[in-house]
Amino acid sequence: MSRDKRIDEALVRSRAARSLVDLFDSLYEGAVLVDTQARIVWMNDKFKALVGWNGVEDIEGRPVEEVIANSRLREVVESGRAELLDVYPINNRQLVVSRIPLRDDDGVVNGALGLILYDRLQALRPIVSKFQTMQEELARAGQEIAKGRRARYRFSQFVGESAAARAIKAQARRAAARDGNVLLMGETGTGKELLAHAIHAASPRAQGPMVRVNAAAIPETLLESELFGTAPGAFTGAGTKARPGKFELAHRGTLFLDEVGDMPLSLQPKLLRALQEGEIEPLGSNRVLSVDVRVIAATSRDLKAAVDAGTFRADLFYRLNVLPLVIPPLRERRDDIPALADTVLDDIAMEAGEPPRELAPDALALLAASSWPGNVRELSNVLEQATAQVDAPVLTAAHLAPLLSAREAPRLVAGRDLATTPAEPLRPLRQVMAEAERTALLEALEVAGGVKVQAARLLGISRAQFYEKLATHGLMSDKTDIPKAV
Repeated sequence: MSRDKRIDEALVRSRAARSLVDLFDSLYEGAVLVDTQARIVWMNDKFKALVGWNGVEDIEGRPVEEVIANSRLREVVESGRAELLDVYPINNRQLVVSRIPLRDDDGVVNGALGLILYDRLQALRPIVSKFQTMQEELARAGQEIAKGRRARYRFSQFVGESAAARAIKAQARRAAARDGNVLLMGETGTGKELLAHAIHAASPRAQGPMVRVNAAAIPETLLESELFGTAPGAFTGAGTKARPGKFELAHRGTLFLDEVGDMPLSLQPKLLRALQEGEIEPLGSNRVLSVDVRVIAATSRDLKAAVDAGTFRADLFYRLNVLPLVIPPLRERRDDIPALADTVLDDIAMEAGEPPRELAPDALALLAASSWPGNVRELSNVLEQATAQVDAPVLTAAHLAPLLSAREAPRLVAGRDLATTPAEPLRPLRQVMAEAERTALLEALEVAGGVKVQAARLLGISRAQFYEKLATHGLMSDKTDIPKAV
């Protein structure tokens, strides 16, 4: 290249640079240019005035943070990412600024440009206020999502001091200290989800996410994308953005896979790969993602029987069954029923903002004698119904008996558990309920010192209803109107 041509190109570049400087001066309230070391290369006079430059010392060549306190231009140079709109304070003034990385012909970042777009924020206050409100709402939504992916329960919330309860909690704590997959087996309502959360909360992964998915609640056609995610346009309606699955969301945390026994056979190989290799492949993608996830699976089904029947893969069962825990049903830890009932009643009272209800001895006896096929969940449901239907501060057997199923209530006969006397025939539910009601009437009268109005109030019924029930059970004397002795 000739000397004259080089001179011409230098002049062109010089004129272009001068034109660019003039443009910045005319369009923006301030402009600054930094190099790859975040040192100031050029700053216009408006910006110098804003930062209080004395007009004597050189600004060029100094680190940008020495001139502009807390400047983010260094981060823009290092990351190569633009920050197109930000509110930045200088000398008690709120400025709207942009920070833009500059690149050479090869796309390599060789500096950054900072621009003051507006120096009177007050006029933009409505827009900025709306922007800040949106940011705050987005932050709150993120916090709520993060909160939803934390453990909600601890071991202390698994109520019970029976031998069976202590044993399962001890096993669960040992499982929490290890990082192997856990398989929780037990009837519905026994507390499998509570223990899953407690194991995560006590494990080394406690700071990671706790993500839950119910294999029985999601249609088979959607379960694969729910677990492993989807690539953009994987199917009609999938959208143009990738959607992470539950495995990806649970990275470095725990995935609680509820009702794993209902997992479709067609998806089981993909789940096995995720457990065995720590790899997932989103639906519609050829990209393989590595995930670090501990799985806690739960089932109310007999998985061994499912393996024998060919509806559940044996290799998947063995991969899940590393740390098996069998949660006992409520009927095998009846000693825990009083404590469980008190806890449920306290929770109901706290939610309703009222004093907690109490259980009369005959009510506790009735609860302890029931078989509870729905376990703790069914017990909670019965107590919630009772507190909703009865105003009495003390719940009696008469209040609870109508809420229990016909297969449960006959177990209590005059305070005795028929399980201990199997030779005695079962009696009709109507007769058992009548006896429980008669006992409740007598107990209320005894507590009230014979004052019928007070006794009726204790039972949550009117005085007229109380008299009617006394007469029905033959507890009224024909002449004296005094309850007969038992």
